[in-house]
Amino acid sequence: MGKLHEQMKADLTLKGYSPHTFAGYLPRCRKFAEHFNRSPEEMGQEEVRTFLLYLAQERKIRPGSQKAYLSALKFLYCYTLNRPEEVENIPNPKLPVQLPVVLSHEEVLAIFEAIGYIKHKAMIATTYAAGLRISEVCALRKSDSDSQRMRIYVHLGKGKKDRYALLSPMVLELLREYYRKVTPKGDWLFPGQDPKKHLTTNCIHRTFKRAVKKVGINKKASMHSLRHSFATHLLENGTDIRYVQALLGHASIRSTVRYLHVSNAYISHIESPWDALQKGEGKGQGGQPCNEDK
Repeated sequence: MGKLHEQMKADLTLKGYSPHTFAGYLPRCRKFAEHFNRSPEEMGQEEVRTFLLYLAQERKIRPGSQKAYLSALKFLYCYTLNRPEEVENIPNPKLPVQLPVVLSHEEVLAIFEAIGYIKHKAMIATTYAAGLRISEVCALRKSDSDSQRMRIYVHLGKGKKDRYALLSPMVLELLREYYRKVTPKGDWLFPGQDPKKHLTTNCIHRTFKRAVKKVGINKKASMHSLRHSFATHLLENGTDIRYVQALLGHASIRSTVRYLHVSNAYISHIESPWDALQKGEGKGQGGQPCNEDK
């Protein structure tokens, strides 16, 4: 894409997009151009539609990935090329509604205990106890922990919004123990090998996955499952959903409501209509078996 690539980088910078978005949008637009061996400047709605159909029908990529490609191309045509009409009538792929993977209290504790290194233990505990995203816990600075007001300052979370998260007294003690034993250098609470940079998300992801495998948990759990578990466990303990929304940093309560669908406290209090039917009169009125039962 050459010059167009640099223009798009500049536009992403001016819009304040994160490095994560840079790493997603630019390669996807480059693949679009390579697929037709032409510059996006020479193409339009027909090629965008053809490319998205190719991804869905031939490459068979998931709807979430299809949507990511479309988002990148929409930015390219709306902002960099200033031709929004090329993409405004292209529908977003319908995403499957999936319930979050939630770990039990016992599973969270088992994962924590399966990790030996104090630094990684502190990261796992902080992620769960404060309901943080993995990128947020990796990017914590030493100054973000407020032991006077017992809260954690989260800089520029998702949507570039600051917020406060819970600082558990037990996590505070663990962080102090970690600090005494490791004495991290620099400003980052969890620095990488280069103290000028924080630990990468890939590193703690791998640690978490190894611990999950070690304790024999068969769920498709990831570090983000700790955040899901934090929200679900708070709701099960009776915490007002609006407080949970604020702690998670959700702009819309609709994002928080989905945790009600996996909260055992709500599900276990609902009686199945089958049970109600069985409690009534006339239950167990037999009938004749069908031929296949004989």
